[in-house]
Amino acid sequence: MNRRTVLAVVAGAALLLPGCTGTAGTSKGAEAKAPDDPSQVSGDITVLTVRTDLVQDGTMKKYAAEFNKTYPKVKVEFQALTNYESEIKIRMNTEDYGDVLLIPAVIKKDDYPKFFASLGTEAERRKKYRFTDFTTVDGKVYGQSPVGVMPGFVYNKRVWREAGVTEWPTTPAAFLAALKAIKDKTDATPYYTNFAAQWPLTSWTYVNGSVSCDPRATAKLAEGDPWANGSDLRVGDQLLYDIVKRGLAEKDPTTTNWELSKPQLAKGEIATQWLGTWAIVQFQDAAKKAGVNPDDIGFMPFPAQKDGAFCSTIGPDYNQAVNIHSEHKEAARAWIDWFTDKSGYDRDNLAISPLQNASMPAVLKPYEDAGVKLIELDDSAGAEVKLIDDESEVGIYKPEYRQELVDLARGAKKGSLDDFLAGLGKKWTDTRKNVGS
Repeated sequence: MNRRTVLAVVAGAALLLPGCTGTAGTSKGAEAKAPDDPSQVSGDITVLTVRTDLVQDGTMKKYAAEFNKTYPKVKVEFQALTNYESEIKIRMNTEDYGDVLLIPAVIKKDDYPKFFASLGTEAERRKKYRFTDFTTVDGKVYGQSPVGVMPGFVYNKRVWREAGVTEWPTTPAAFLAALKAIKDKTDATPYYTNFAAQWPLTSWTYVNGSVSCDPRATAKLAEGDPWANGSDLRVGDQLLYDIVKRGLAEKDPTTTNWELSKPQLAKGEIATQWLGTWAIVQFQDAAKKAGVNPDDIGFMPFPAQKDGAFCSTIGPDYNQAVNIHSEHKEAARAWIDWFTDKSGYDRDNLAISPLQNASMPAVLKPYEDAGVKLIELDDSAGAEVKLIDDESEVGIYKPEYRQELVDLARGAKKGSLDDFLAGLGKKWTDTRKNVGS
């Protein structure tokens, strides 16, 4: 996923987002109701996705074929966007952004009703689904993720063992020492930033909550300086900086390649990446294709403990939503419901089910064995956080500030990390006061 070309287009486009007025809002308040009779639901719908791999290998067509056994009159077409955030940002200045899409980070939460049709009330949906508050505005839910995810390090267990590291590091210092051992004792690149792909860098924001073990970690972003000493984001950003500064990442971050990094980690050429549970199955598949052991793919929590235990947050992956301008809202809603409840997409991806009564996937058994505490973050202040983020132009959910951080660490940009984070903190807190937080 190389976004450079698209970002160049975005930079020169007359974008209305965020806070777009454009064509949005013409159907504000619309609802995509759940179908009563599947046999009567009809229409051609376009489903936008980031899963280019599943579209290319025919997996999404197989899901559609199963869907058609229940909804025979609905034709599903998929469009996989390699540079999703950049491309959808442009398309959403029109009414043509698919029938089903993934809610992009650029949209302010309070603006969801302008762009997406309601799926029902939060009070009703939370009885069945996790993570409903992440897309709730004024009591109505506007999106549903088919999987729950948690952040963590995808790593090659064989390489870590060869370096003599057999236990998960419990502190950032111990983690850095482990990467140094990998550099000294193996031929692997200890850590891979995926700098050029950009979007993987945003995963570092989801350190938030894992250090403090605090369900209110998101709310606290709206209450203070996210980079205050000891804060979760500062601890995470400090670790990323130190990894690069100490030469424990790839030599030239600008040449990284997301797709190639999968087989490289599977084969042990790369040791570690900070991503999420969603990536495990992709790296295991890469191992199978490369003819190496998929069981070498491991997953570990952020190196911090509270009261002797690791903590890891769980939350939704991209949330699917119905385009408020769709001419086939019922069919679009049918797809979202079926894909969430019946498709098995969560099991196929070794992911956490969004269904309240579902069990955890077997791939997370090491977490159970280690007593990792799973924390579901309270996102009730999510809209406020996104507003501060947008108004301050800090971009905690965007890649640019961590690209700057990496550039600082590798000497491509002048300055100190402390000054850089202090500048972000000042922009954030000044904005927070101005928006009435």
